[in-house]
Amino acid sequence: MRLAIIIGSVRQGRFGPTAAAWFHTRACRRDDLDVDVIDLAEAWLPAVMPVDFPVFPAEGPAGPPAVENLRPWLAEADAFVVVTPEYNHSFPASLKNAIDWYREEWRGKPVAFVSYGEASGGLRAVEQLRPVFTALEAVIVEETVAFYHHQTPADLDAEGLLDALRRTS
Repeated sequence: MRLAIIIGSVRQGRFGPTAAAWFHTRACRRDDLDVDVIDLAEAWLPAVMPVDFPVFPAEGPAGPPAVENLRPWLAEADAFVVVTPEYNHSFPASLKNAIDWYREEWRGKPVAFVSYGEASGGLRAVEQLRPVFTALEAVIVEETVAFYHHQTPADLDAEGLLDALRRTS
């Protein structure tokens, strides 16, 4: 089974790669998983969709090169873990942009979440992502791992991690 971990934030100094690395380490302990990490900061997806880009991309012409380069990684995944921060009580625009360039790649596949942020641990972002992925006919995993009061990579030390995970249960 192929699992794709998607880092949703593109900000410098973000906690997303740290949270993704933490999850990746645990997922790789399983012999039955092949795990890919997709960092949207490295995907360079266009922020503007062309006028002629179809609402259902699988039915229309190919997208821009960056979109087509990422497409097989998403298509070959059997499941996704989306790592997202909470910005202004929602998820980042970079993540929504990445979601909107694709449709068939999400359909029928499980999507789970690892979130981070201040007091809410990013859970408000996850609550807004659930209906977006539901509209794309993905299968939402209800359980979420949330890191509370974590914003920078330096925040994830052994004690901080234990505190963050205690608060999710």
